[in-house]
Amino acid sequence: MTTAPDLSFETLRDAVVKHYRQRTPKSAAAHQAAAAVMPGGDTRSTTYFDPYPLSIVHGFGCRMTDIDGWSYLDFLGNYTSLIHGHAHPDIVRVVTEQLARGTAFGSPIDAQMQLAAALCGRVPSLETVRFCNSGTEATLNALRLAKAYTGRAKVLKMEGGYHGSHDAAEISVSPPAHLMGPAHAPCAVAGSPGLFTGITDDVIVAPFNDLEATAALIDIHGSAIAAVIIEPVMGSAGVIPAAPAFLAFLREATARCGALLIFDEVVTLRLAYGGAQSIYGISPDLTAMGKIIGGGFPIGAFGGRRDVMALLNPSAQVLRQSGTYNGNAVSMVAGLQALQLLTAREIERINQLGDRFRSQLTTVLAESGVDGYAGGIGSLVQLHLHAPATVRNYRDTLNAPKALQEVLHLALLNEGFFGAVRGEYAISTPMTAVDIDEAVTRFRRALPQIGAQLQWR
Repeated sequence: MTTAPDLSFETLRDAVVKHYRQRTPKSAAAHQAAAAVMPGGDTRSTTYFDPYPLSIVHGFGCRMTDIDGWSYLDFLGNYTSLIHGHAHPDIVRVVTEQLARGTAFGSPIDAQMQLAAALCGRVPSLETVRFCNSGTEATLNALRLAKAYTGRAKVLKMEGGYHGSHDAAEISVSPPAHLMGPAHAPCAVAGSPGLFTGITDDVIVAPFNDLEATAALIDIHGSAIAAVIIEPVMGSAGVIPAAPAFLAFLREATARCGALLIFDEVVTLRLAYGGAQSIYGISPDLTAMGKIIGGGFPIGAFGGRRDVMALLNPSAQVLRQSGTYNGNAVSMVAGLQALQLLTAREIERINQLGDRFRSQLTTVLAESGVDGYAGGIGSLVQLHLHAPATVRNYRDTLNAPKALQEVLHLALLNEGFFGAVRGEYAISTPMTAVDIDEAVTRFRRALPQIGAQLQWR
């Protein structure tokens, strides 16, 4: 197609940004004040976007209110962690009761055992569990445990896979095209300055959903690989489900070469009562968890085979894993209540709402003349504003028009729809079909000008 004139895009972007600024002057002032005491006015890189992020002051259910008084349908849920929305009354109640009894004790507490038992009861591969404070800590500890157990140093991960912000996880998360290397054997690309200089030597990068290429890499490096870590559905790369045959191959290949298979279910645990692993029918050696298991409070967890986890037994004095707020009382009681609310029936219901949202969004895109579709799985939805018709891996997402995605994000905020800049959305249990339909209506209002731009691609 013919390239659209730059002026046309600049005019569209300026109009959307101007409207955003007119609606949110108090958010602008809050950002300016924050920038005086925090670099960039934020303390979490993911939540920043130009010209400045919203300042949210209230949330209840699936709706939030910003400092300027505007209301938003929240289809992000703090990046999928708030599966029950904001301020769920039952979670508020148990947390309030716990606050009066204390928050952290420097001692084991019964609530830790209860939440660990609840997790082991839901996910059959979890024989024992340990708690930490984030998904980043969960994957870090799972990888460290795998290296200690196997006596090996190397880790194999997927290109585009996100496992937090520790050094090994910051490899080839979103590598630029000119550094990626060949598709069948991607280069290990450091995603940030400041990482240990030798980290890329110990991280092998494989192409997601490419069984033949990954098999070749395991054949070459198998005797040195401590673990293969994978999201059953890649999140930040575009909510891309793994092919069942690919995960089945990884289970067989890791068992054969003596490596551990780690599932990062920090996001995907929400997809089924037993997590994504129960959908695929595959039992990993270790599982990393977070987000929904904390009821809206900081949490991480990892667990799996009893013999592997036994290295963390303090009396064995093999491997230390500590943290001042590991298993803190507030996160434990909130997480236990959140899991009790998240029944198999509720998961099925919000997964069906996700199907409804995907179907209607894809229809709206077609009606607006936009080349793209809504993908994802279950209660996780991803807007793909580009071809091909099916996205199978990170490289399939590289032709996405990022500048227009950013404008669309602001246009949606102007219509009262809150999601991720990258087009990732999450369904929460307070939502009904009415909320889905309302969200689609807001998309219909935001898309026409964006669609006109996309037709020039």
